[in-house]
Amino acid sequence: MLITSLANPTIKALRALRQRKARDEQGRYLIEGIRLVAEAIQCQAPLEMLIVAPDLLTSAFAREIAAAYAASGGKVLTVSTDVFASLAGKEHPQGLAAVGRIQYTPLAGLPAAATGWVALVEVADPGNLGTILRTADGAGFSGVILVGATTDPFDPEAVRASMGALFSQPIARTNWAELVEWSRARQIALVGSSDRGAHDYRTATYPQPLVLALGSERQGLSADQLAACDLVVRIPMRGRSDSLNLAVAAGVLMYEITRHR
Repeated sequence: MLITSLANPTIKALRALRQRKARDEQGRYLIEGIRLVAEAIQCQAPLEMLIVAPDLLTSAFAREIAAAYAASGGKVLTVSTDVFASLAGKEHPQGLAAVGRIQYTPLAGLPAAATGWVALVEVADPGNLGTILRTADGAGFSGVILVGATTDPFDPEAVRASMGALFSQPIARTNWAELVEWSRARQIALVGSSDRGAHDYRTATYPQPLVLALGSERQGLSADQLAACDLVVRIPMRGRSDSLNLAVAAGVLMYEITRHR
């Protein structure tokens, strides 16, 4: 059945997923675009359904994805162009989206790591969070830990910025005290970053495994949080800027840690 009404209750509930409150209440989120939907399916991310707009779906690859998903018993919601456009978060929608189920990994359930994990303390920007997920995957880290009041990793901007890493990187949620307790109990080093760090990030000796802890875009790690770290490194700044974008700093540090292995 083709849904053509913008007032359809199912469509209204899906449209509400643009807002965090609705995502939290419904326990699901939107995945938009051929590449991201394909990646979610390949990574076996938990999906509730695909959303297809036949008149927009000109890609043969995308049509194959939808047909294979339906053939495997998956639910496919068929909608008109106008309805799909009302759900889409970007111009020129491709006619394929998915509804994913929100899942977090318990801190105790994070996979073992040769290198470690990234902990983001009150990160506020969803684009930064998505980019860090993508970089953590590329650098061989084993998951991302969200600490305190962070932005939503299932925000549409975070989903896009992750370029599919959201579906392969385990994500845990906790608070700072629990993170410290967890790391101490498992003899995992806490490595923080600050412009007041005692060690240049390029010459530091990084213990393994570790948690790379990064503070919020505005405040960084607090004095108490830095004091709890086993190692605090700094990235030297040579120009007038006194800091790097959080996602850039995270990438610099993750790849340096990987290089030291």
